[in-house]
This record gives sequence, C-alpha cells and structure tokens, in this order.
Amino acid sequence: MDQEIDVPSFFICPISLEIMKDPVTITTGITYDRESIEKWLFLSKNNTCPVTKQVVSDSDITPNHTLRRLLQAWCTMNASHGIERIPTPKPPVSKTQIAKLFREAKKSPQCLSNCLREIRSMASHSEANKRSIEAAGASEFLSSMIINNVKNNNNVESEEALSILYNLNLSEDALKTLVGKEGEFIEALIKLMQRGSYESRAYAVMLFRSMFEVADDPMKMINIRPEFFIEVVQVLNNQISQQASKATLQLLIKLCPWGRNRIKAVEAGAVNVLIELLLDTSADRRTLEMTLMVLDMICACAEGRADLLNHGAGLAVISKKIMRVSKVGSERAVRILFSICKFSATPSVLLEMMQLGVVAKLCLVLQVDSGSKTKEKAREILKLHARTWKNSTCIPSSLVSSYPS
Repeated sequence: MDQEIDVPSFFICPISLEIMKDPVTITTGITYDRESIEKWLFLSKNNTCPVTKQVVSDSDITPNHTLRRLLQAWCTMNASHGIERIPTPKPPVSKTQIAKLFREAKKSPQCLSNCLREIRSMASHSEANKRSIEAAGASEFLSSMIINNVKNNNNVESEEALSILYNLNLSEDALKTLVGKEGEFIEALIKLMQRGSYESRAYAVMLFRSMFEVADDPMKMINIRPEFFIEVVQVLNNQISQQASKATLQLLIKLCPWGRNRIKAVEAGAVNVLIELLLDTSADRRTLEMTLMVLDMICACAEGRADLLNHGAGLAVISKKIMRVSKVGSERAVRILFSICKFSATPSVLLEMMQLGVVAKLCLVLQVDSGSKTKEKAREILKLHARTWKNSTCIPSSLVSSYPS
C-alpha cells in the first residue's frame, strides 16, 4: 500500500487478522479466510469455532460470495492507494473429478504418472482439496498402489504415492484404515524403507507415527516384526531430518510398552543410537526429552540395561543430562539410573558410577529444586547402595551431608 487506509473490520479474518482473500462461512455462522480456517480445522485438527468456541459439528465450508464481491469492489475503489484486486478463487476440486482421475490411472503407466502429478498439484492448493481427495478414496487407491508396486520392485511410483499419501494429512478414520489393511501396507512400507531413498524413508516413518497414534487394536502394535524396528532405528541413526528423528522417537514411545517391542528395539541397535543422540550437542530440548523417555522404557528390560552399560559413555551421558535438559529430562534420566541400580548393580557398575561422578550428581539432586519425583528416585537409588557409596572419597565433602541416612 502507498499509504495507510482504514480497512473495514468485516474484511479482516478473525484468525490471521489479515484481509481475507477467499471468505468462507462455517456452520457457526462466522466468516473466515479459507486458508486460515482450513489450517485450524484440518491441519491443526481443532473441532471448535475459533471465535464462538462452539463445536463445529460439520466440517463443510461455504464460500461467502457476497462478502467476496464486496471485498473485490472495495479493492477496486482503493486501487489508487496501492491495493490490488483480490482474484476470484478457484473452487475446491470435487470428489467426481478425483474419482475420474483414479479410473483413468488404471489405463496405462503414463496415465498413472499423470494421475499422481495431478493429485499432488491439487493437494498443494488447499486443505479443502486434500479433504476432497481423501473423500474420493485416495488412501485406498494410493496404499494399494504402493503395495502392488513394491511387489513389482517399482520404487519410483511407490515413493511418489507415499509422499502424496503423507502430505494429505489424512483423517483419523483414514489412518485407522491403513493400520487395519491385514498388515499388507505396513509390510510394503518396511520393504520400501529397506531399499528406498532417504526422503521416502522419512515419509514412511512419519506416516507410521500418524498411523500408530490412532491405532486402537493392541495386537497391531504387539505383532510388529523385528525388521520394522531395524528400519526405524536406522532412520534415527542416519539423522535424515529433525522432523523424521522426532517422528521416530514418538513412534518408539508409542510402541515400546507393547509386548516384546522393547527387546526388538534393543536388538535393532536402538540403545547405541539413542546414546549417540544424547551426545549430540546440537540436539534440542524436546529431542533430548524424548530420547530419555525411550531409553527409560528400554531400560525396563535386561537387554536394554546391558546395552547401556556396555556403551562407554552410557552412564556418563545419562548422569550429565540430569539438571541440564528440563525437569522432564531429569526425571527420566534418574529413572534410568534407578533401573540400573535396582536390577543391574554389579560391583563394577557401582564402582563406575562413583568414578564417573554419577553418585555425586544424585547427591546434588537432593540439594536443588529438581522436582519431587526426581528427588524421591534419587534418594531411593542412594539408599539402595548406601553401604558401598556413603563413605566414598569420590563424593565431594560438600555433598556428603546430602546423603540420605
């Protein structure tokens, strides 16, 4: 704009506080800019009207043509102030258009490639398009395509379909359908991860995360094959992207409590990878918290504790993260040490904990504000092995007074 002018309040989107480009009205009667309300409802998965806080019972969004015409007229009247006329937006694609694309895709490989290109383009325009694509059966079409192409060793189109499938931000119902496809889809994704590109492996693990977040059948999580954990841990080891690493940690947090999944994760090399992640000085707070959460779960089994103790930096890095990450991180780190001290406390382990300063760190926890749960666990650890540690010269004299009686 060349100069400041007053913009009528009814042209301003209540969410973004910017001039609307495509005004639409939801079922509560409030008008928003299409892009803003679609992000609110579909991408952020909210189910209430931002203004009225009422539950939005129907996700239908109706174009407000009257307000759009008024807005365009106002833009034209103020063109001399540098305001450009807002173009008439394209209507969202219909289920009929998408269904036609799916039918034509079956005619030839070229038609299939064209279909994928068209779907990607449509999905990139708006959340409304994504919902129409999903409603037309995209999850079934794309997942079946991935299954069939993986069987035929056609990685290129499988990876393209996977990318589209993830970026559709599928609804909970669609994700549950993918989980329930008799394991075929999960097996296909594992195979694609074994021989696919870094990008497709990242998309696979992020889609797995979304799928298992909504899974309501425990057997689906218990019966996961070891190969799954091998590929997932490898994604974490390769540090493909921060987003993929966080998705992997969230996935492990979801799956480790079920069945023998802790042991499967250990056998896949998870402990060493997680410790290396803790040693990474560039890791952010949330990544470190989740890493400690996964290690806490894994150390509930003997195999996990053994791997941690066999790593040269295992005990030292866990101790170092106490009071260095957050209260959540400290609590998880102390819980890991508790598992070690209660179930794997050989004389050599206890000696190593003294020499590394782990015992001194636990005494320090009792002196500072580190959270009641963390203090209680630290106190329990120190009491467990008081006979070995209490009179040790490895504990600084300033901390000896903190040692619980």
